[in-house]
Amino acid sequence: MRLPRLCRRELAPRGSAAGEGQQPATPALAARSGVVCIAGRPNAGKSTLLNHLVGQKISIVSSRPQTTRNRILGILTEERGQLLFIDTPGIHRPYHQMNQRMARLVEESLRRADLLLHLIDVSIAFGAGERKAMEMVSRTGQTAFLVLNKIDRIEKNLLLPRIDLYRRLGSYAEFLPISARTGENVDMLLREILRYLPPGDPMFSADHVTDLPERFVVAEFIREQVSEQTRQEVPHCSAVLIDRFDESDRDRNQVRIAATIVVEKESHKKIIIGKGGAGIKAIGTRARREIELLLGCSVYLELFVKVVEKWRDQDRFLDTLGP
Repeated sequence: MRLPRLCRRELAPRGSAAGEGQQPATPALAARSGVVCIAGRPNAGKSTLLNHLVGQKISIVSSRPQTTRNRILGILTEERGQLLFIDTPGIHRPYHQMNQRMARLVEESLRRADLLLHLIDVSIAFGAGERKAMEMVSRTGQTAFLVLNKIDRIEKNLLLPRIDLYRRLGSYAEFLPISARTGENVDMLLREILRYLPPGDPMFSADHVTDLPERFVVAEFIREQVSEQTRQEVPHCSAVLIDRFDESDRDRNQVRIAATIVVEKESHKKIIIGKGGAGIKAIGTRARREIELLLGCSVYLELFVKVVEKWRDQDRFLDTLGP
């Protein structure tokens, strides 16, 4: 089944008229409406939850921490209303300009949301990092749920003690155990979200799943494979720039894409290229499969590797990486 093309338009103000060329929202869907921010420590499962909720992969998922670097909007439209879910970077101590930007993005997203989902990995013991995340959520003064993710990874008799611990330490409207990976209790989470959000009109037409342009998501899918196919510090030191996104043959079911993987050191470049080019070939093959599912057509993908020293501390370069 082909996936719907991603939305390229800007988020319209609440209650505004539909823009030129934009289909008006269906009044029957105007039951509940609001922005729900998903926040938490790295690798808590935020992106997995977002993808499950909207029913399509729009946020990349990796076993490496700090994979999400931008605000990722996922749109769920159904009979009960329209929900805008924001996936945010993991809450961590920033060491570079890039990480500082990520931290500011999390705080801004938390403040602007109607409801917060503080997602935790319940299979990991409570520590200083989780306490920092709780304090950040608490400072907003917003209504928040504590969502205990990855319950499929722990014994059921350990769940209630974990809930009791967080109940003593934090102030949350609801405590909800789920598994974003298996979908366990995610429907229950959605019901509770709808119960807390105000009535309102949809902000997007029903066929939109995100506000991100296709070329940004394509870059993210390539970066996901860089993260999965490399090791050590390479995933954290790499970025992807789209050099060419040629849709002139889209009516013939083909898109041509050229992208550059940016790293900080020559040693990183060698790792990505691999022996005899095997590394970059594996990255390209796996990324192309994901991109073809996204675009619903054949993709010709060219990848290059470039060294830009200390790019994570260069504001001008970082400005080129956003949606």
